[in-house]
Amino acid sequence: MARGQREERERGGRDREESDLIEKLVGINRVAKVVKGGRRFGFAALVIVGDGRGRVGFGTGKAREVPESIRKATEMARRTMIRVPLREGRTLHHDVFGHYGAGNVVLRAAPAGTGIIAGGPMRAILEALGVQDVVAKSIGTSNPHNMIRATFEALQHIYSPRQVASRRGKRVSDLFTRGDKAEAAEAAEAGAQE
Repeated sequence: MARGQREERERGGRDREESDLIEKLVGINRVAKVVKGGRRFGFAALVIVGDGRGRVGFGTGKAREVPESIRKATEMARRTMIRVPLREGRTLHHDVFGHYGAGNVVLRAAPAGTGIIAGGPMRAILEALGVQDVVAKSIGTSNPHNMIRATFEALQHIYSPRQVASRRGKRVSDLFTRGDKAEAAEAAEAGAQE
């Protein structure tokens, strides 16, 4: 295969992968810079990007025009995506707490059929991530920047049973008590699908 064809095919695959991403605009602020002649106005955008299958990122961008600020924020969000392990592809593996500045968030795993119980920017993150059942609560600030950073800090501390077992040098079944053997098998199966 010629080099040009290979590059074109790789680029086509990357474009297709990026077109599958879910983009959510969380907020746009008008910002002002005071200069000698008066004020110069610009726009600051906050964007969430996710693939709906366990990867999510956020980004901010500033520009003189709204579309340009959104484009910059989207590019930054795509570069900073993180992977979060999901149980059965629909909820979190365990409850987790996140903190950033004055923002404190609690994310709790939920049974099937619960839906996404979260507000504002946290809802956008969880939808883009692909979570279907979760209960989330923001305690403290309602500033979207701090809420998003606190939520990402929490998501980075979610570990699947498989990750915990490998770090401890054990098998997944060793992590659970006898009553939880069925759950252990289920968790191992879910971890194998990641």
